[in-house]
Amino acid sequence: MTSITETLKPAKTTLLWLQSGGCGGCSMSLLCAESPDLVSTLDLMGIELLWHPSLSEACNQEFQQLLQDILDDQQRLDLLCIEGAMLQGPQGSGRFHILGGTGKPMIHWVRELASKAQQVIAVGSCAAFGGIGSGEDNVTEATGLQFEGEHSGGLLGRDFISAGGLPVINISGCPTHPNWVTETLMQLVAMPVDQANYDLFQRPKHYAEQLVHHGCPRNEYYEYKASAEAHGQLGCMMEHLGCMGTQAHADCNTRLWNGEGSCTRGGYACINCTAPEFESPRHHFQQTPKLAGIPIGLPTDMPKAWFVALASLSKAATPARLKDNAVSELKIVPPTIHKKRG
Repeated sequence: MTSITETLKPAKTTLLWLQSGGCGGCSMSLLCAESPDLVSTLDLMGIELLWHPSLSEACNQEFQQLLQDILDDQQRLDLLCIEGAMLQGPQGSGRFHILGGTGKPMIHWVRELASKAQQVIAVGSCAAFGGIGSGEDNVTEATGLQFEGEHSGGLLGRDFISAGGLPVINISGCPTHPNWVTETLMQLVAMPVDQANYDLFQRPKHYAEQLVHHGCPRNEYYEYKASAEAHGQLGCMMEHLGCMGTQAHADCNTRLWNGEGSCTRGGYACINCTAPEFESPRHHFQQTPKLAGIPIGLPTDMPKAWFVALASLSKAATPARLKDNAVSELKIVPPTIHKKRG
């Protein structure tokens, strides 16, 4: 017999997670969530995980029955999370990726389940925009859920709106930070649906309205245009080594990975992995394309003339300490100690 307490207890928000064409890196990143861990976080948010390929114990028959129950309206589906690109090949059939045991393409299941879900969430740049799989010749006909690169459309079409009233939410990144995912889920569970919470590419603003440049430990070198000339050196990597941190929308240097790291802190140039078409920049990732010696990709919102003028002034005023340290693998000149006068 059901108790009064159980009857009054609010129903949990249900979540189904499917993996399509990708490496599984976003799931691996999500499993690194800490303080609290992922399972505790979902429990605190009142989310019931119906299925996740790395966390669920149900056999294939039980999994297939779950999907059918959702389609038959026997099981409510609040949040549908898709990881990995939608593989439409060959020739639009989707048969490059058959969902195991079902005999049907993954794109078929995603279309059907998306029509039942209150909210549809693309986890990672592959699910959002096509990602790595859509680069170059795109032989698998990979696409995102509602974007194909920068262009709206994708598998579900530009006009898709979920039952909960939003287009596909794109938690882009390669991979995503675990907190980008959990905070987005928390927002969907705890707050009213609001399109204003998402940017032009439907990315959650709580991380996408930041820049990787914010909080970068190389910012002093950037300000004086004291540039590294080879990987491993301490200077700014924008001028020569392809760093796009001044253009990349993410908070990687203020919300550190595993509590302490980021690409630029590890000495690797930011490749702007939260952006559509980052996988095909038309130049080597670790080289900065230039025109007349000026980087083509300038900082967000900065006119070229301003950048040239400020860069010239900055280079003229660069302290010797930064010039020397910028092209060194270890800090060789410490900041000067100024004694108080009098």
